[in-house]
Amino acid sequence: MQDHDVVGIGNAIVDIIAHCDDAFLSRHDQRKGSMQLVDGATVARLYESMGPAVEISGGSVANTMVGIASLGGRAGFIGKTARDQFGGVFSHDIRSAGVTFTTPAAAEGSDPTGRCLILVTPDGQRTMNTFLGVSPQLGGGEIDAELIRSARIVYLEGYLFDRPEAKAAFRQAAEIAGRAKRQVALSLSDPFCVDRHRGEFLELIRGCVDILFANEAEVCSLFRANSFEEAASRAQANTKLAVLTRSEAGSVILSEGKSIAIAAAPVAKVVDTTGAGDLYAAGFLYGIATGRGVEVAGRLGSLAAAEIISHIGARPEVSLRELATARGLLE
Repeated sequence: MQDHDVVGIGNAIVDIIAHCDDAFLSRHDQRKGSMQLVDGATVARLYESMGPAVEISGGSVANTMVGIASLGGRAGFIGKTARDQFGGVFSHDIRSAGVTFTTPAAAEGSDPTGRCLILVTPDGQRTMNTFLGVSPQLGGGEIDAELIRSARIVYLEGYLFDRPEAKAAFRQAAEIAGRAKRQVALSLSDPFCVDRHRGEFLELIRGCVDILFANEAEVCSLFRANSFEEAASRAQANTKLAVLTRSEAGSVILSEGKSIAIAAAPVAKVVDTTGAGDLYAAGFLYGIATGRGVEVAGRLGSLAAAEIISHIGARPEVSLRELATARGLLE
């Protein structure tokens, strides 16, 4: 098998993205800017009510892998789909983006492929309703050890940590990567996810995670900190390399006792913040996997995040490699 820069493991979800106004959110009891897990009946009801939508393969880590491919990197993804229409959408989209995806679909009669209804208000905020379907049922037998060993970095999605079989697959992948002397990266994904698994996340981070990604709310939740400064200090003491994103305030990279601030890349207008963190991770992981150092990696992350929030959806609309080359970040 050819080498990969990064292989990600996460929920295989189809994003269904539509515009709406604040009144629509109120009518459907939606808390603006939140992500909530919903059942199949709820996702079907919202789907019927929402306006015209774009349907594209999504999921946090899958978005990151597509970003790495857009930068010219070699990316792979491991995630579970069903043998249904949305499973077909997911598989086609991620492969057509240049990402290696070989995970077999679940057997007939399984839960359906996961979906995330993303409601985007005029201010660019996104409110997400996620139906996980079969995606968190990924088990240890579906972890492709050869694909894991082929990667310079293995990237794990915190969202996948809720079910015992997925948790076991997570740990299995980290062990395979460790034995192969590959780096392991972890995204905390969501502050509520951190609340549910704080102790296990801390154990994982201290034991086998080389690169930690978290936004301000997530890192404060992880360390039960009252301020970003306190959380960053705790992260510095508990991680090898921490990448903390702060939306328009940019990001902070904590490495080898140093704190490096990276400014947010300018964007003319924020259209949709869906996938900003995912694409920041794409730029950063690509930079590290290709030996460019943390500061350049952070600037690549900021550039990729700025591109993604300038339009609807969590997939680049232009070649990130060409964009980064034009900005002097890649040769």
